[in-house]
Amino acid sequence: MLIFAPQKTNDMRIIIQRCSRAEVRIDNQTVGSIGTGFLLLVGITHSDTPKDAEYLARKVAGMRIFNDAEGKMNLALKDVQGKVLSISQFTLYGNAHKGNRPAFVKAAPPEMAEPLYDYFNKLLREEYGLTVETGQFGADMKVDFINDGPVTIFMESADK
Repeated sequence: MLIFAPQKTNDMRIIIQRCSRAEVRIDNQTVGSIGTGFLLLVGITHSDTPKDAEYLARKVAGMRIFNDAEGKMNLALKDVQGKVLSISQFTLYGNAHKGNRPAFVKAAPPEMAEPLYDYFNKLLREEYGLTVETGQFGADMKVDFINDGPVTIFMESADK
């Protein structure tokens, strides 16, 4: 007999895309732009806490997905002088199990999500010394990037 323990399924989510360049525009004006680095799509749900942001900031800063001299993914952002473009992304909590129009009820409301998103970016800057560009929370943004590899990693704070 298999027994499955209930799992917390609502955790802070991040999609990391290794990129050779990334840019975010609002109303045809560039508000954030990087060269080599990570494009981060950051989703926050109702149960997330600063501990979730701290865990994921540590993981992002240490993520070794850039190639070394032997072509192995062994280098982190700091090793390649990479930067971060961080974009808030409530649609990471889209649920389309019923029908064809996703529901976003698991996404945290802006008054909760924005301070936690800001805290996450502050950690990357202040605790890990990374250069972090952002879009504008809640804005209609256009994101353009070149996924290098392609390399895309999905992480949740539940992994801690």
